[in-house]
Order: sequence, then structure tokens, then C-alpha cells
Amino acid sequence: MTTQSLLDRVTNWLFRDTRSGGVNWLPVTLLAIVTLGVYAFIEIAEEVAAGEIRQIDEALFLSLRLADDPSTPIGPAWLQETAVEVTAVGGFPLIVLTLAAIAGFFIVTKRYGAALYAVLSVGSGALLSQTLKQYYGRPRPDLVDHLDTVHTLSFPSGHALVTTVAYLTLASIVVGFLDDRRARVYVIVVAVLVAMMVGVSRVYLGVHWPSDVAAGWALGAAWACFSWLIVHFLRRGNTTTSP
Repeated sequence: MTTQSLLDRVTNWLFRDTRSGGVNWLPVTLLAIVTLGVYAFIEIAEEVAAGEIRQIDEALFLSLRLADDPSTPIGPAWLQETAVEVTAVGGFPLIVLTLAAIAGFFIVTKRYGAALYAVLSVGSGALLSQTLKQYYGRPRPDLVDHLDTVHTLSFPSGHALVTTVAYLTLASIVVGFLDDRRARVYVIVVAVLVAMMVGVSRVYLGVHWPSDVAAGWALGAAWACFSWLIVHFLRRGNTTTSP
């Protein structure tokens, strides 16, 4: 047995349960999102490094605060409580627990490829987030008191990045088993909306600049789609070469 034949067999065993939905436009769409996401992140990062986005950040940041009392977020008291609960959806503890539970389900049902894909995509996304935070070293917003506890640096938003990666990755696994286009769109839209809500909550709670969140969304989408693209080509290539 040749090395290539062995690799094909291993790939087929791992990713036999990770489907791509059988659509030809998928790789083109994913590649476009990867390209646009990386480009958007680089542009935002350059603006942040040059300090040219500070005024926009402050204007958007303060738009979610009372004009006569910037320490108080706009809206009723229950909205602040809701924002704290929403932001917890993107917290590492809940992401890890959710990922562990879903990966465990895949393992129990012998869908090892799906489990490996989910863990590697989300895990590498979290590692990327922490690495970039240390590289850019941007301090947290200092205009108001933080309404949520934070322990890391600001850029990019880890909540926005990891939530986007996690929910888009899980959505990509689900849509592979759906034949109805409306159902596939629904799953993707829900994943995007969750990521958007978590990102907005970070700004609302005063712990991130809007540019932190925008950069997290952009790179998170790019990373999730890059992972999805790799699995798609592994699956497609193995299907093509299998007897």
C-alpha cells in the first residue's frame, strides 16, 4: 500500500460523516469570505496600529451610552443584565463546555471526523485570538468602567472571534446533512446572528472598542471558512479518488 493510498483511506474514514452539502458554489464562496475577512482584519489592524481609528471607535462606543452620563449604557436596566448574559455565550467556559459536549456526541456516535474538525477549528481559532492579543497589545477601553470582568488585552475581541469560529464551524457540520436550502440558510443565519449579538454586547458593556469586535468578526469568519474549505477539499478529493 502506497503512502497516498494510506492517506486516502485515513481521510475517507475520518471525514465519511463530514459532508459539504454537494454544492459546487461552496468552495468559491468560502474562498471569497476567507479573502475578504483577512483583508478586512489587516485593514482594521493597520488603522488601530496607526491610531487613526480612535475617533471612530470613541464615537461608536459612546453612542451606546447616555449623552449626559457616559458611565451608564443606554436602555432600561434589564438590557444591561441581558447583555451580560448574552456575552457569556461567547465566553471561553461556555464555548469549551459546548464544544466538549458536541465533540463527545460525535465520538460516541463514531463521527470522528466531525469531532476532530470541530475541536481543531475552534481550538486553533482560540489560540490565534490569544496570540494576536499579545502581538498587538492594545489596552482595553478606558472611557468608562467595565461592566464585565476581563483578564486579557483588547485587540482583537476574543469573544467575537471565537464565537464566530465556533458557531460557524458547528453550522458547517449541520448544513452538510441538510438538503433543504432554506434550512441551510437558517442555520448559517442563526450562527451569524449569535456572533453579532455577542460582539455588540462587548461594546455595550464597555470592555471592547468597536474595531476590536469588527476585527474579531472578520478574522473569525475567515478562519471558520478556511477550516471548512480544507475539510471540503479533503472530502471532495477523497470522493474523487475512491474506487
